[in-house]
Amino acid sequence: MNRSGWCRPCTEFASRYPGTGPCGACGRQQPLKKGHCRLCWCQARLDRPQTTPRQHQNLLPWAQRVRDQQLFFAGMPRPRDLVVRGVPRCGVRAAQLAGTLPAAALTRDGWLQLPLFADVPRAYRYGRIDLRTDAVPGNPWLARALHIAHTTAEARGWDSQMLGTLNRTLTVVLSGYTEGTVIKVSEFRPALRKRGDSITRTAQILDAMGILADDRPAAFDQWLAARLGGLAPGISGEASRWARALHDGTPRTPPLHDKTVRSYVAALRPALLEWSARHGHLREITRDDVRAVTAPLHGSRRQMTLVAARSLFAWAKKNGVIFRDPASRLRVGRTGHAIFQPLLPGQIDQAVGAATTPHARVFVVLAAVHAARPAQIRALQLSDADLGNRRLTIAGRTRPLDDLTYQVLLDWLTSRQARWPDTANPHLLISRRTAPGTGPVSHAWLRSLRGLPATLDRLRLDRQLEEALTHGADPLHLAVVFGLDDTTAVRYAASARQLLARPHENGPLYPPPR
Repeated sequence: MNRSGWCRPCTEFASRYPGTGPCGACGRQQPLKKGHCRLCWCQARLDRPQTTPRQHQNLLPWAQRVRDQQLFFAGMPRPRDLVVRGVPRCGVRAAQLAGTLPAAALTRDGWLQLPLFADVPRAYRYGRIDLRTDAVPGNPWLARALHIAHTTAEARGWDSQMLGTLNRTLTVVLSGYTEGTVIKVSEFRPALRKRGDSITRTAQILDAMGILADDRPAAFDQWLAARLGGLAPGISGEASRWARALHDGTPRTPPLHDKTVRSYVAALRPALLEWSARHGHLREITRDDVRAVTAPLHGSRRQMTLVAARSLFAWAKKNGVIFRDPASRLRVGRTGHAIFQPLLPGQIDQAVGAATTPHARVFVVLAAVHAARPAQIRALQLSDADLGNRRLTIAGRTRPLDDLTYQVLLDWLTSRQARWPDTANPHLLISRRTAPGTGPVSHAWLRSLRGLPATLDRLRLDRQLEEALTHGADPLHLAVVFGLDDTTAVRYAASARQLLARPHENGPLYPPPR
């Protein structure tokens, strides 16, 4: 507000149109533009249908019909973000195009005339087509894509800017589409990446229409090629086949977890590099070579390298790659488990101080109070947090909500609702990337605790160890409270007994409460 009690838009309107008079619509003494005040012009813009053609968008006839004015409270969606007659503003043209499309226009029953040069790559370029005003290319496949984008935007709660961007990319990709061809992601990906548009959402719409060929390399394939680079061809090729067999599985063996396969390859890479310097194939490696690379290693590193080597040579022997397994009778052994150590109060304070955002505080509280793993926190659904009954379900186990967790969850849900009010993502924790979809946040989403001694896993470990120290190192109690298996519960109980029986220290384990 300025000194006269007007807001900034009204002040600028009065500076452009000086002088006052009775408004032709509402009758108030206000600065006038063509006989009408600013609020009547704003109401005319709301009353005019959004589907009005460009040549008939004059607001004066609608301003003359204004008899009342619709007011809005602060913080409500702006008029241009509201849904008009059930159709978002950027989806009006898509709904119009899809409404004129016959139901059987895109069926493929009967014969189909294939294009002559289907394998010729096409160059996609952005034009100057405005879906709100300009004529859209008369392509039924484009009309169908815009309709799918419009319905998906309504179901996922996309805003008008996101839907408008998707409509533009679909127009670029499908404006010259010929029936019978398949669109490859590698062809339109460079054009979309140059503009910063979403490749994933465009691919989802095309895949729903059945005309997409996703030829993007898998993330595991790219990682594996980078990790096996610099090896001898005979070793690199067989190691790649072994890793893919573990990752994808075979008719007789189930696939392993992606993280397990990556650990095997990462542990065996130094040995493969050393063997590649002297040998050109796996069949040239002897038992002495295996012992030579494992002799300098100790502890869990030696154990993981031997386990990966035995897996590689066992697979090679089974598939006829080598004649004799050089790692068949090498004993892996067992490493002693370290005693879990509690975190210091200063380390916990560092983690609490680093959690400055609402979602980071949710991670820290659930790990430090409820001993939840990061993957379990990422998988939480909105239905798992029952704030009314003060209940929280983590990994299928329901537990009561304390005051701290209740307040942290309430702050996050308030922030979530204010930032993404229309999202359809059912997960409790969402981000800017996952709000338009239905998936969880990524592993690398939480970055505020990196480099600190008290990571999420250490906070979870400290909470379980504190429970064991408080209740007399009872593994059955730990298994009931946290849902641990018997081996893990016994490990925590054994560490607690070692810490409780400290004859060389006189002080308590934790400082007394203030």
